[in-house]
Amino acid sequence: MTQRVELATVMDRLAIDAVITGYAVAVDDADWSAYKALFTPDGRADYRSAGGIEGPAAEVAGWLEEMLRMFPVRQHLIVNRRLRLEELGGYTGDSAEVQADYLNPMRLERGAVAGPGDDGAAPNFVTGGRYTFGLRRAEGSDWQVHRVAVHEKWRRTDLGRGTGTG
Repeated sequence: MTQRVELATVMDRLAIDAVITGYAVAVDDADWSAYKALFTPDGRADYRSAGGIEGPAAEVAGWLEEMLRMFPVRQHLIVNRRLRLEELGGYTGDSAEVQADYLNPMRLERGAVAGPGDDGAAPNFVTGGRYTFGLRRAEGSDWQVHRVAVHEKWRRTDLGRGTGTG
């Protein structure tokens, strides 16, 4: 591999990492325009393992916007990213696969589940699992999400904390 190819590979990895981070920030900040802009025109998202829907990114963005209103506080932490770039005879191609674990603490609307000792600050809903992303290089060498799937492995709810029901 030449230094030029190695540099291009590093640049691709950094650009893909920025897309994955942008995905988490868009969801956490409820920036649905930014969320949709991360996807290819035919991009799809699959949230079925977490009780959601699967479909075109724009449709899923609408579902997320509605569903996540009850969680005004949320923070996706996407870690342990494993990236595989398409390899074409020593050069990187125009597709990539990413597997990344996530931890997602969320807080219901203040007062929605208040109980003794509930200060309204701690998360009361936490999920963890793994994302799988398929990315494609778009025009101008930008990377975009072609597909993403959530594979929820666990969830913890403290909905009745302090009331003896949780």
